Amino acid sequence: MVNLSVATFGGGCFWCIEAVVQHLKGIEALKSGFSGGFIKNPPYREVCTGRTGHAEVIQVSFNPDIISYHDLILIFMTSHDPTTLNRQGGDKGTQYRSIILYHDDTQKEIAEQVFEEVTSLYEDPLVTELKPFEVFYNAEEDHQNYFNNNQDTPYCEIVIDPKIQKLKKMYADKLA
Repeated sequence: MVNLSVATFGGGCFWCIEAVVQHLKGIEALKSGFSGGFIKNPPYREVCTGRTGHAEVIQVSFNPDIISYHDLILIFMTSHDPTTLNRQGGDKGTQYRSIILYHDDTQKEIAEQVFEEVTSLYEDPLVTELKPFEVFYNAEEDHQNYFNNNQDTPYCEIVIDPKIQKLKKMYADKLA
């Protein structure tokens, strides 16, 4: 039996991060949702106001024998801009912040190590929030597997597809 690990992180719209991560080897399950805030079971429309404290995140169950937490976080940190506070592209607000919610001290240490590794890749300082995981709330079903279900929409073509192309170029050996 495979012993799976769980990771929770967000960097802008969860549709983007979900689309990138679901292409990786070793991903067993993935859900888009909300975490890091103070409102229980928030609906998407409420999270979009920025008043719930939640960030749009994904929660990933992965096989650490196939993809390490280190590689997962490295790919995450290079698939969005971790130097823009509460913003990714046209998406603005605290719900779009860059955040890693670690599940144990080992994940925290690995995330800090990856921060050190990627700092030199960016001109501006990293603003990715690093905090302990508390709770995850699933987003509504129409937000799950969004890119695969809506590839022809302008948002997917303009915003998400370039992230997928970058992933294929930088991490071809990690793709499923």
